[in-house]
Amino acid sequence: MKEFKLRTWKTEDTKSLAQAANNPNIAKNLRNAFPNPYTSEDAVCFIKDCISKEGKNQITYAIEVDGKAVGSIGIFVKDDIYEKSGELGYWLSEEYWRQGIMSRAVQIICKKAFESFDIIRIFAEPFAHNAGSRGVLEKAGFSYEGTMRRGVYKNGEIHSYCMYSILREEITA
Repeated sequence: MKEFKLRTWKTEDTKSLAQAANNPNIAKNLRNAFPNPYTSEDAVCFIKDCISKEGKNQITYAIEVDGKAVGSIGIFVKDDIYEKSGELGYWLSEEYWRQGIMSRAVQIICKKAFESFDIIRIFAEPFAHNAGSRGVLEKAGFSYEGTMRRGVYKNGEIHSYCMYSILREEITA
């Protein structure tokens, strides 16, 4: 596995974040809030948001490889009747796909979230066609709960998405 570390975001990450995130192959599998193209201005806004909200019902880390931010991973505690759940989101620069980085990063951040927050469940909702992301979750110990048929609209098309989760007692990392 390629060496990496998870760390909090820094304003100096703007250039590497914008370079890594500006990829339609990443954006096509994320929510519409993830811009494409991804500019330096987008990176500045994202980093400021992560820094200001860190520890306040969310953990957001840069994924660093060779001294550069090449991805992002976060857990966001939900509210209302979902207050005991956190949602996991992540992406990684395409050049680092299929190197084991993301599955390990998911395990690390989930352990940290269960230690930091009063939650019992972490879930993720990858698009059904995103085999890579589904594989990441399965390797990290998440359970497949089902497919939400035709549940999302992205780039002018209707897609299905999957529900995965891991419970506090299932964490082994």
